[in-house]
Amino acid sequence: MSENSTTSHHLIRGLGLVAAISVIVGNVIGTGVFLKARVMTCNVGEPFWVLIAWVAAGVLSLAGALTYAELTAMKPEAGGPYVFLRDSYGRLSSFLFGWMQMFIARTGAQASVAVVFAIALNDYLGGALKRTLIETSVFEITTLQLVAVMVIVIFTTLNCLSVKLTGQIATFLTFVKIGLVLFVALGAFLFATGGTFANFSLAAVNGACEGVADAVRIGSPEYTFLAGFGAAMLGALWGYDGWDNLSFVAGEVKDPNRNIPIAIIGSVLLVIVLYVGAHVAYYFILDPTTIASVSKSSSVAMQVVNSSYGGLSTLAAGAAAAIFTVGLMLSSLGTLHTSILSASRIPYAMAADGMMFGTFRKVSVNSVPINGVLFQGVWASILALSGSFDTLTDYVIFGSWIFYALIGSSIFVFRKRYPDAERPYKAWGYPVVPVLFLLVSGWLLINTMITAPKQSFIGIGLILLGLPVYYYLGRTGTDNSAANRT
Repeated sequence: MSENSTTSHHLIRGLGLVAAISVIVGNVIGTGVFLKARVMTCNVGEPFWVLIAWVAAGVLSLAGALTYAELTAMKPEAGGPYVFLRDSYGRLSSFLFGWMQMFIARTGAQASVAVVFAIALNDYLGGALKRTLIETSVFEITTLQLVAVMVIVIFTTLNCLSVKLTGQIATFLTFVKIGLVLFVALGAFLFATGGTFANFSLAAVNGACEGVADAVRIGSPEYTFLAGFGAAMLGALWGYDGWDNLSFVAGEVKDPNRNIPIAIIGSVLLVIVLYVGAHVAYYFILDPTTIASVSKSSSVAMQVVNSSYGGLSTLAAGAAAAIFTVGLMLSSLGTLHTSILSASRIPYAMAADGMMFGTFRKVSVNSVPINGVLFQGVWASILALSGSFDTLTDYVIFGSWIFYALIGSSIFVFRKRYPDAERPYKAWGYPVVPVLFLLVSGWLLINTMITAPKQSFIGIGLILLGLPVYYYLGRTGTDNSAANRT
């Protein structure tokens, strides 16, 4: 294929304000709000501190969002954070960020949520779906993994269509996500008969805390509150992860100077309200010890749904459980869809810079970076089949926050280097808000290195695996001039 054929089409601005908000909210609200309450209760013991962790993580995400809003409005280009790093700290840092997103973070997360969908579907069908197809001493392939791959294929195909249509799909699935959170939270206050605010004065005592490490499990001899609260914060931050999602598709947002800041800041504020409200409902229905003792294979939200709607009638209880399960499946699909939409713009931006193979510059007749979409679909499917996605995503959380902090700090570089550049939106509270974001991010990184050194250093190692590829691309002369960028 000729060079001209790869660049004859261009990305278009097809995402309006509602679709832009959906790209963020649809990626942020996944399963964390329904699953993390158990572990976080084990981390800090009392409902008050769990709520504080959710608020603190939300405020930290908001501080990052305020910073990213200025950067993204200033440089509304495809692959946003990659561009920020490239223009502030150079090509190596931006390449390693893109490498991590392409091969580990985004595709690993896509494999994970696809498998979550398959597991939820299997539960809905009473376990009838799961069959072992291949089993060796090294790996196992089941029908659940094949269902996950099928889902990845379907949404990869959908994302090969026009950006306007994918934005509309994201909007629909986002409304489903918001409706699911409200279904759980409002049901607790409207229909439950045994709820009480007295639960907020209790603490988790001898909860099962299945799978929670001793160093961050309250009541353990190794436990310290600082380590426990740091772990709870990381759990909450996983629930908020994706607040930067719009920056990857900034080159496709209509009226970016207006819509990008509104979408980024408004989305984070909306999610904070939804998350805190949901957890107030959890503790209104269940006491902390009960929440800490929920099985690792279940969810606190499902227990709350059963308690809230179970008193109405057997039919109502069954319908509520079905609604929640189907809603959770659709929530997983929404996260998968928006992740594919945004992450596929990373290899496109890298290839336009000559920092990834030139084939990723190809834009289809529908104005979609199609080879980036297809590549991540194939790689996410391989990760889903291998079963390695959980390990990869656990290791890369630490590395992700290194880049979040580095990208956030680029606001200071741009303010100094380009003082007269047009800034349609300026970060509220500058420089205090960006500094607080960096300080808290630094504390979380240090705390994680102390409490989980293995995951931290393996995460760094996975990022550094990109170095040989970086130097290979440099030697093979894949660099392109600015004239070749689209």
